[in-house]
Amino acid sequence: MVRLERFEQGDFQQLIEWINDEELLIAWSGNLFSFPLTQHSLEWYISDTNEVNNSTAFVFKVVDEDGKMIGHISLGSISWKDRSARLTRVLVGDSGSRGKGYCYEMVKAVLKIAFEELKLHRVGLGVYGSNPGAVRCYERAGFITEGVSRDIMRYKNNWLSMIEMSILEDEWRQQNAS
Repeated sequence: MVRLERFEQGDFQQLIEWINDEELLIAWSGNLFSFPLTQHSLEWYISDTNEVNNSTAFVFKVVDEDGKMIGHISLGSISWKDRSARLTRVLVGDSGSRGKGYCYEMVKAVLKIAFEELKLHRVGLGVYGSNPGAVRCYERAGFITEGVSRDIMRYKNNWLSMIEMSILEDEWRQQNAS
């Protein structure tokens, strides 16, 4: 099991150490950040976050059952009017924690916040097609593929396509009915 806690300045260095190459940075954030990540860019990233009904983003560190920070996840582009948001910047950063189901647990924890606490109707996301492990994780969590934006970004002479996915509150509730 994982726990989501507010991502704060004291967590910056760990994220900077995890994202130690440009390719991983692109997979994590697209073109939002330049390589290398810096304290300054992360200060900008968390400004005006995590205030219910006022913020457009909630940024979390992911902590395992032993209290160790193992990842990062955010829920951004929140539209309170439309009751929608986007799942963004998902990373199981600790290499020893990869392949153990933490991505799925992180996503489920964020969806619980989105649908139960924030009362959202829709959560969408975009994932590069070059990341099939993430696609499988999102499908397992209940996301449905809506379409593909082909060749949306160029990185090192290769084109990356973006798979757009979403889950609606009724789908989430049905999946989590006990």
